[in-house]
Parts: sequence; C-alpha cells; structure tokens
Amino acid sequence: MIARRKSNPCAAKAYPTKPTVAVGAVVFKAGSVLLVKRADPPSEGIWAIPGGSVELGETLQQAAEREIKEETGVEIRAGAPIYVFDVVDRDREGRVRYHYVIADVIAQYVAGSPAARDDALDARWVAPCELDRLEVSQVTLDLLRNTLRFGSGEENPGGSGGASVRPHNT
Repeated sequence: MIARRKSNPCAAKAYPTKPTVAVGAVVFKAGSVLLVKRADPPSEGIWAIPGGSVELGETLQQAAEREIKEETGVEIRAGAPIYVFDVVDRDREGRVRYHYVIADVIAQYVAGSPAARDDALDARWVAPCELDRLEVSQVTLDLLRNTLRFGSGEENPGGSGGASVRPHNT
C-alpha cells in the first residue's frame, strides 16, 4: 500500500475572506537549519522554514511544536517570535488568492530525524553552503542570512530578542 500525503486544509482555502495566521519554527542543529520543500500553493516546490496554521486556542509556540512534528517528524521546543511577515498572493485579476500573516519563532531541537510528512515534499537539515543550490524562498533567505547571519560565521540563532517585521507580497 502506498502512503498518501495528507492534503493541507489551508492550501485548499484559496480566495479567503480574511488572512490566515500561521507560524514557522527556525530550528538549528549542528550548524544546519531545518527546511521543508513545500507541496502546496502558494509556495509549491520552494524550500522554506517549516510551519503551518495556528489553530483556535493555540499559542504560537504550541502551534509551532505541533506543526513541525506533523510536517517533519522533528520534536522541538518553541521560543519567542523572531520574524513576522505577510504573504499576499494575487491572481491575474488582482484578487487575493492567498493571504497569510506568519510569525516565525526560534526553536530548540529536541529529537527526531526530518522526513517529509503532511504538506511537505521533502524535509532536511540544510547547511549554509547549500542555500544557493536550492530554490529557497526569498523571505527564508532574508531571515537566515540578514536577520540571523546564518552562514556568516557570526550566527545569532536566538535573534536579537525582538521580532523583525517584513512585508512580503508575491
């Protein structure tokens, strides 16, 4: 029997009436960062920080811990938000096809080996030198290289303690 990937309920919500709140978790281990290759629009086939939608009643940290486990099989301990951005994807007529407000949190690796699950095509630890060989989202590159200085030799995996806010329209 072939295992089928569970479809992402948020991916099916094209043309929403309000933004979807989502969370990502920035997880480092042995000089590498955990990334996933997205399976669903609007970022299908693109490598990015893993995460997903916040469910009613969840804190950002609870949502991040649940989403990373569901998407990659990796167990984390989520910390404070370090980066906040929007993804607004419009169709040819200018209508909003997808709208996400995403808060990325810093997280501590606890256990597990990455494997593509849920709405990911692939999941793995990525070294700084690999970023240019993968199709990584611009927001993820900005977060890793400019905010966290990943790969510069002066990484700051905890960030500055405050959230960085960036707009992102596609």
